[in-house]
Amino acid sequence: MIEFTARLTAALQRTAIALQPEFSGAIELSRPRSEEHGELASNLAMQLAKPLKRNPREVAQHIIDSIQSDASLAAGIARTEIAGPGFINFHLQPQVLQQVVAEIELSRATFGHSRAGGGQPMLVEFVSANPTGPLHVGHGRQGALGDAISAVLSTQGWAVQREFYYNDAGVQIQTLALSVQARARGVKPGDAGWPESAYNGDYIAEIAQDFLARKSVPDDQGREVAASGDADDLDNVRRFAVAYLRREQDLDLKTFGIRFDCYYLESSLYTEGRVDAAVQRLQ
Repeated sequence: MIEFTARLTAALQRTAIALQPEFSGAIELSRPRSEEHGELASNLAMQLAKPLKRNPREVAQHIIDSIQSDASLAAGIARTEIAGPGFINFHLQPQVLQQVVAEIELSRATFGHSRAGGGQPMLVEFVSANPTGPLHVGHGRQGALGDAISAVLSTQGWAVQREFYYNDAGVQIQTLALSVQARARGVKPGDAGWPESAYNGDYIAEIAQDFLARKSVPDDQGREVAASGDADDLDNVRRFAVAYLRREQDLDLKTFGIRFDCYYLESSLYTEGRVDAAVQRLQ
């Protein structure tokens, strides 16, 4: 059926250009919502009617006549009908519908693949959780959705890059650092001196415990970020906490079967001077 649909699309394209040489629109064959309207439907007549200044149903009949004049195509069509303002519904012969079985058997794992994307780059950014806490169910849903979208685009000829954007700069990261610092100093949620906007989860205590134990965790480049154990060293607390949570998130995503090609850090926009450069261009 894929091969027949491609031939029918090409025939519609030729008919459109014959009627309107300047035609450059997309030929769309959709699946009708109701089975009684056939297996394929086209709105080409309505696309052509306005520039041709003709009744769309009249244009639709012209298109049908043109398709029927192609014996190989006509043999695969049980009947056609004009619906509504000018939709063309195609009812296909059983043998055409059954062709898909042979196509699946022949293509196996590549069934449904195409080169529609032409190898053009496509960036899919998903999950992109802040490194301020563990992943939750919502992140899992976005992981599954983004991974599925990436996989589908890849099968259609796009050069897909899967990106995780880390918001590792700004107020939330400072709040994370202050939360871990407070825990490292022995201050708990509810105690006097506990930061008002701090994160209260038990994971903060776990990070603080490992920080005081001077443990190390790898950063996005695989380099070890060593905890100094000095609760007054807020910069080290921040770097350790961010690396710690990023590693936890990465482990969860790998367990879930989600992979990424690129991890983009918000902080790199500042360290590489891109924010300042953008501001200067705007001034």
